[in-house]
Amino acid sequence: MPAKKTGKRSNESGVTMEHLAQIAGVSTITVSRALRDSPLVTVETREKIRKIAEDQGYRFNISARNLRLRRSHSVAVVVEMAPARDRPMSDPYPLELLGSITQELTTAGYSVVLTSLQLLDTPPVQAADGLILLGQGSHGEAVRHLQRSGLPLVVWGAPDTDPACIVVGSDNRKGGASVGQRFIEQSRQRLIFLGDINHAEVQERCAGFVDALGENKQSVTIVQPAAFTFEAGFDSMTNHLRQHGKNFDAVFAASDLLAMGAIRAINESSLSVPGDVSVVGYDDTPGAASFVPPLTSVHQYLRDGGVLLAKKILDLINGEVVNSEVLPTTLVIRQT
Repeated sequence: MPAKKTGKRSNESGVTMEHLAQIAGVSTITVSRALRDSPLVTVETREKIRKIAEDQGYRFNISARNLRLRRSHSVAVVVEMAPARDRPMSDPYPLELLGSITQELTTAGYSVVLTSLQLLDTPPVQAADGLILLGQGSHGEAVRHLQRSGLPLVVWGAPDTDPACIVVGSDNRKGGASVGQRFIEQSRQRLIFLGDINHAEVQERCAGFVDALGENKQSVTIVQPAAFTFEAGFDSMTNHLRQHGKNFDAVFAASDLLAMGAIRAINESSLSVPGDVSVVGYDDTPGAASFVPPLTSVHQYLRDGGVLLAKKILDLINGEVVNSEVLPTTLVIRQT
C-alpha cells in the first residue's frame, strides 16, 4: 500500500519529519534543524532525534548536509510583502533594491534565490549560505521568523532592538521630520499621518513627523490603512472624510501609493490639492514625478541600500564583523 501523502518532507521509507517530531515531542522545524546539525538545537536533542530517525528508518540526506557545509554560493532574498495585484513585485519597492542586490552578488560569484515568506521551506532557500530580508513585517514578525533558520541574515528596515540583527535602511525618523518641517513652513495645522505604524519603518516616519511639529503635534490624526496600496490609501481617506469630514489641511502618507490614493479621495470630496490640502508621500518612486499633480515625496536611496545589503551578507557569510547602517533621505518638493 503506497505511503499516504501528508505534504510534509519524507523519504523512501514513508516516514515524515512530522512523524519524527510527534515521537520526539518537539516541533517539525526542530527535527529539521537537528538532522542538519544546527547549533540552535542542543547536542542531547540532536542525538535523541537522530536515534529516533534511525529506529524509524528515516534516512536524511548526507550529501545535502555536506553541500551546505561546503557552501552553495547562493543567497536567498526574501520579500516580506505578500504579492498582490495592486502591489506587484514590479513596484519600485522592492525592484530597485533587488536590482542592486543582484548585481552586487552576481559580481561576487553568488547566485540569487528570490522568494517570499510563504516559500522558505523550498530546497534552494534551505541550501542558501545567507538570507536578505526586504521588510520587517508587522511587529517585526518576519525578522523573528527568519532568525530561527540560524543562517546569516541582513534586513532592510528600521533599527532593531536586537543588536545582533544587522539592518540596513533609510533614516526614516529624519525623513518624517522633514515632512513635519515642510508643513510648518506652509502653516498647515490640521494634519493626518496615513500609514500602518505596526511596521517599524512606518513607526519611525510617524515619530519623526510628530516630533518635528513640537507644540503642534497634538494636531496629528493617525489613520491606519489596510495595506500599502493605492486602493488602501483611497479607501482609508474616503472613510475618514465620511466619518470626520473635511477637518484637515495636510496629509503625510507612509508611501507614494498611499499618497496617490489619498489625493484621489480628496479630489473626489471637492477639496483641492495643494490648495486646500497639502500631501507628501514617501519613497519618491518614478510615478511620483509623473503623477498629476507631481507628488512631493521623501526620497530613499534604494540602489545604494541594495549594494550595502549584498556586501554585508557576504561579509557575514565570510565570518567578518558587520554593523548596521543608516542611509540619508531627501525631501523632494514638487506640486502637492
